Amino acid sequence: MKHGQPEFIRSDNGPEFIAGHLQNWLKEVGIQPKQIYPGSPWENGYNESFNGTLRREVLNAEWFHSTRQAQVAINVWLRQYNQIRPHHALNMRPPVPETLIEKPQITGTETGG
Repeated sequence: MKHGQPEFIRSDNGPEFIAGHLQNWLKEVGIQPKQIYPGSPWENGYNESFNGTLRREVLNAEWFHSTRQAQVAINVWLRQYNQIRPHHALNMRPPVPETLIEKPQITGTETGG
């Protein structure tokens, strides 16, 4: 892992998140599950916003014939969302720019061609 194991995972109270198998696995690997208060999506606003955008722009936009087809479409969308698409909260920059190397400023005094 690049940044190590998370201390906790916050989720809503959907059946996929409160399932016994997931809860047991989280405990086994030392991650504390934290559910938001039922009926309070604002407690997990970032994830709720992201999930809504993913659903609108990918999952509801196409009819998938296989899990593999859905995964490919989601991966393409995730790359665009994270590396290309400007985000208002980030001053119109993507979360993970395609290149982290800053380009030199053009001053007008350069020579050559």
